[in-house]
Amino acid sequence: MGREAVRPACTEETGRRVLLNGLNKGIRKVEISLKWDPSPSGQPPTDLDLIAATYLAAEPSGRPAYVVHFDSRSPDGTITLNRDSKTGQGFGWDEVMTVELNRLDPRYGRVVVGVAIQQRNGERAFVNVTKPALRIREGYTVLAEDDFGGVLGSTAATVAEFIRDDSGEWTFRPGLHGYDEEPAAFAQIMGAPRAS
Repeated sequence: MGREAVRPACTEETGRRVLLNGLNKGIRKVEISLKWDPSPSGQPPTDLDLIAATYLAAEPSGRPAYVVHFDSRSPDGTITLNRDSKTGQGFGWDEVMTVELNRLDPRYGRVVVGVAIQQRNGERAFVNVTKPALRIREGYTVLAEDDFGGVLGSTAATVAEFIRDDSGEWTFRPGLHGYDEEPAAFAQIMGAPRAS
């Protein structure tokens, strides 16, 4: 498994903002948005991808039941990549993923969302990405925001975890954890238990 970088507690100086209670219960439908500026002139394009991995309730830390990324979707349509950018060009958010937790089949008990940097133009870490930004919200309520400042040396990072409790409600657990993996490998290990 790649090296992990765990972000410190929320402060304005770290570029991260989360709701004060840390764990938010009863989450139904979330939108994860990602943006970055295009590469400087003369440099290859920078391509970041949102990735969601869904896990069976019986094996919440096992292999993903399925993974949703730039060229796929969830079998039941509950996880949708609404926007996909390969360059960061354009206005507003470059990649947007919707996760309808309230519609997920009861056999699924965990969803982990991450961001991976494509490595086809040489290895790139978040420190090489111009103005990356992340926002997670439910409706108009912002659950978390981040600028990836805590994982600058990483090539991928998990950005959110959603867990279904015994009552069927979903809990949001914020947290940015960095990895040194290329996208395909990251998608398979992003939900594995992290070393403490």
